[in-house]
Amino acid sequence: MGFARACSVALVGVEGVVVEVQADLEPGVAAFTLVGLPDKSLVESRDRVRAAVVNSGAEWPQKKLTVGLSPASVPKSGSGFDLAVACAVLGAAERIDPAMIADVVMIGELGLDGRVRPVRGVLPAVLAAAEAGYEQVVVPEQTAGEAALVPGISVLGVRSLRQLIAVLCDEPVPEEPADGQGRPDAMLAGLMIPGTGLGTGLAPTAARGDGHRPDLADVAGQLRPRQALEVAAAGGHHLLLSGPPGAGKTMLAERLSAVLPPLTRQESLEVTAVHSVAGILPPGEPLVSRAPYCAPHHSATMQSLVGGGNGIPRPGAVSLAHRGVLFLDEAPEFSGKALDALRQPLESGHVVVARAAGVVRLPARFLMVLAANPCPCGRHTLTGAGCECPPSVVRRYQARLSGPLLDRVDLRVEVEPVDRADLLGQGGRGESTEVVAARVRDARARAAERLAGTPWSTNSEVPGHELRTRLLVAPGALAAAERDLERGILTARGLDRVLRVAWTVADLRAADRPDASDVAVALELRTGIQRGVPMGAGER
Repeated sequence: MGFARACSVALVGVEGVVVEVQADLEPGVAAFTLVGLPDKSLVESRDRVRAAVVNSGAEWPQKKLTVGLSPASVPKSGSGFDLAVACAVLGAAERIDPAMIADVVMIGELGLDGRVRPVRGVLPAVLAAAEAGYEQVVVPEQTAGEAALVPGISVLGVRSLRQLIAVLCDEPVPEEPADGQGRPDAMLAGLMIPGTGLGTGLAPTAARGDGHRPDLADVAGQLRPRQALEVAAAGGHHLLLSGPPGAGKTMLAERLSAVLPPLTRQESLEVTAVHSVAGILPPGEPLVSRAPYCAPHHSATMQSLVGGGNGIPRPGAVSLAHRGVLFLDEAPEFSGKALDALRQPLESGHVVVARAAGVVRLPARFLMVLAANPCPCGRHTLTGAGCECPPSVVRRYQARLSGPLLDRVDLRVEVEPVDRADLLGQGGRGESTEVVAARVRDARARAAERLAGTPWSTNSEVPGHELRTRLLVAPGALAAAERDLERGILTARGLDRVLRVAWTVADLRAADRPDASDVAVALELRTGIQRGVPMGAGER
């Protein structure tokens, strides 16, 4: 009797579980049995592995073969177990020394000719292997850069099963010819899910277009919304832009991700892991270093926003926008069920999706930007524009954004139509993205220094209790906010959010703590009621 084992990783959402692939050979009628709660694509690995082993020059054992995936209670899906199954079978047949593969994690799909094809989710799989104490992983050659991002792991990238057998048996490694030049690499097809390309609004900003990055200087006029955008980026505050069509709401939102600071190493790993599982990680770019931008269409379902699907839930738009921007254009046109599902991730920074196949916790700490028209035709706030929407229709349209959802939005700004002078450039160009981003980085650095030693890094994450007990504002600065609370203009959650915005405004002007003017600016951005204070975020 022959026995061998190798290791692979089963992904549940964006978290991995190390799976022991065990192969057992017994005398009897030649058969291949795969057990351990596999899905359809994993059951089909029996035929892929057999053909790959034979076409790699190895002999397939003509005995009763049983391959078990342990723990058997964890659902396993995908084709990433092929490499581990093949090596476990060859180890049981004594073609490979079983001791050489016992503590090696193997991830990859096998072609019928023995080539190793890349699969999605390599980074979270290797992270799970490192956390479990494994030090060696074998991955497809195309994803070796992604796996190498995990510190303390020895990564071997292979192009074929033939090469891996040679490495494990200390034999000369054969050369594998590359595919024909002048055409896309067919081996990379497994990394991208059809339908998640550039046109869906689910791709990172860096992968969109022809390399041109939108600049804030392209926005004509709109001084107040630009300043609100800067406050939102500096503190991580959610933003509502309301105004008539053509005023520049979408232009402003598309430029927000470029204003955000570059991702830290830990944040980059988090974002890359989600994008790798979702199949939108650009080939050749193993690490996402810039804040992602996600703009789903208003016909998106609740499952596509927060995550879901058949079997194990997959990441939705809120997870694809993790550490970046989630832009909901024409927000009132989204279904009320989908919008209300955003309440939990807005508060907690993650989303818990429960399905029959399991419960998955997905990261979802994003900066949300809502864009809304004042009425169905969009001309309600324009003088002499001929809006014919009855008042009842206008009220119903505006009520599609529920009170509990809007209560979680820190900044609410009215985007006015652009006048002729600004549109023709007579008022001069506004500040560029580079200038605004520098101020945002400085403000975030001040906040991070103040919050050092705490679980939070931005003002939007600080709990209200900390704001009211430890991070105190200047004496008398909250007088106006307390009056609004007594009048019912502000809720208790709204008061906490005003305090967070006030701290961000103070950080932008390099102040030690917010004063009455900073709180007034925060109240104006929160309620839309004019307070008679200048709106320059970085100056008094």
